[in-house]
Amino acid sequence: MFVCERMAKKLITVQPDTKLSDVSQLMTQHNIRHLPVVNGEGLLVGIVSDRDMRSALPSSLLGKEAYERALERVMTHRAEEIMTINPLTISVYYTIQDTLLMMRQKRVGAFPVIDENGYLKGILSTRDLLSSLANVMGIGEPGTLLCILAREERGQLKKIVDIVTEEKILLGSVLVSRTWDVNKKAVFPYLLTNNVARVKQRLLDADFQLFDPMQWYLDNVSKNPHLLL
Repeated sequence: MFVCERMAKKLITVQPDTKLSDVSQLMTQHNIRHLPVVNGEGLLVGIVSDRDMRSALPSSLLGKEAYERALERVMTHRAEEIMTINPLTISVYYTIQDTLLMMRQKRVGAFPVIDENGYLKGILSTRDLLSSLANVMGIGEPGTLLCILAREERGQLKKIVDIVTEEKILLGSVLVSRTWDVNKKAVFPYLLTNNVARVKQRLLDADFQLFDPMQWYLDNVSKNPHLLL
């Protein structure tokens, strides 16, 4: 899936000389956390985040009158004074997987999407990515996520899928994660049903181990920060 399929295209943007009072109003009015800054030609020159806005605000330790006077002065400043210049961007041809890895590595909440000439075409935020993942995994439909510990052997995933399909259960998705044990892997099938008692018993009978998915993640993410779930 490409970024251009999931990015927000109806963009709210500002120019470098836009006053912070207008920036703040736009963010609040449209419930957005990242505001691209473009020049008169439509080229991306920066981005203002809600964190940038918070950093620009006066200290809350000031008295009420002093705070209000300082806030009034701050709001007359311009977007170009607090924006991140030359922000990290992605291409319209990036995949969702590429973007997930970049967000994880760079620890940013949104990427402006530009074409080969630097013109802004969209923006992709963590909310957009979560929506994409939910769509890919079939989480929009009622179902149950299982956590199955399997041996790192050829044919293990096929056994799991065979058991599920023999019970006439549809699969929304299947994720596989590395685990704390080099000889085992965690398999996370999302089953499009809430009636999973029989399939669970069959998996146990087939010598698989079952865990609560969230508990497994909480128990292991602190030991293995590389886990991608």
